[in-house]
Amino acid sequence: MGRVLVTRRLPDGGLDPLAGTGHEIVGPNPDDTPYTSDELRAFAGGCDAIVSLLTDKIDADVLAAGAASNGGRLRVVANVAVGYDNVDVAAATAHGITVCNTPGVLDDTTADTAFLLILAACRLASTAESDLRSGRWSGWGVTQYLGRDVHGATLGVVGFGRIGRAVARRAAGFGMRVLHHARHDTNEPGYVADLDELLAESDIVSLHTPGGPDTLHLIDARRLALMKPTAVLVNTARGTVVDELALADALHAGRLFAAGLDVYEREPAIEARLLSAPRTVLLPHIGSGSQATRTQMATMATSAVATVLAGGSPPNVVIPDL
Repeated sequence: MGRVLVTRRLPDGGLDPLAGTGHEIVGPNPDDTPYTSDELRAFAGGCDAIVSLLTDKIDADVLAAGAASNGGRLRVVANVAVGYDNVDVAAATAHGITVCNTPGVLDDTTADTAFLLILAACRLASTAESDLRSGRWSGWGVTQYLGRDVHGATLGVVGFGRIGRAVARRAAGFGMRVLHHARHDTNEPGYVADLDELLAESDIVSLHTPGGPDTLHLIDARRLALMKPTAVLVNTARGTVVDELALADALHAGRLFAAGLDVYEREPAIEARLLSAPRTVLLPHIGSGSQATRTQMATMATSAVATVLAGGSPPNVVIPDL
């Protein structure tokens, strides 16, 4: 039987696919803190599988430590996330190690979070609630908390995969005009080939691209300057997609109306100027955070591990970019 490292605590039921299989489960830390790179390398050399989260950097060194060519026995890394920029897929493939993710199950829950941020940022909900809780609200006034309407606005969706499409479906219910941008022409209504054009035309921009070097600071100071001063930016993708300091500068200067963020460049650290920026809704990476969805994500990952260790091929194998 195999030895499976589970790097972080999973929701109740998340390990059920491995129950009764005879595999030995090791981890996580008792206080649920992430393992260090050194600890991950040490575990990889003696494990058949790793169930990782986006807080775990499964890099080339970790994978080499588990590779059969170096005396290891690591066969599969199952990432409990749809994104996998924390895993060096090319290195894993070179060592014959399967990488799996959890696509599909979190689409609607994350799209709900994106729309939560759209509504809250446009209507200045965080500012208004903060004033109420702190006692700064002195009563209703006709000029207070004047936000932007969501209904009838133009929504620009950047990245038109499953989650981006789910956000577009929700936008239809608000009577929004939906534009979208993707690396390749979708041949669907609303496609805009030039990202700069989409940013300039949209009232609200919602980001749904993968992380990684290709999208690092995709939304930088130059592109933020293309957006309307009345526009709202929402990010539920990866924090690295947005230059946080440039975004904070735009908000402080009034060059952008508002922003709603669920992800950050250096989680859990947050750029100080972003924390103090006006008209900003900040959530602690709760995008897929419903009980049902997070449990499904965990069971999908552990099911993949069980399948690989039984000699099979799961449906959610990540294919490396060529």
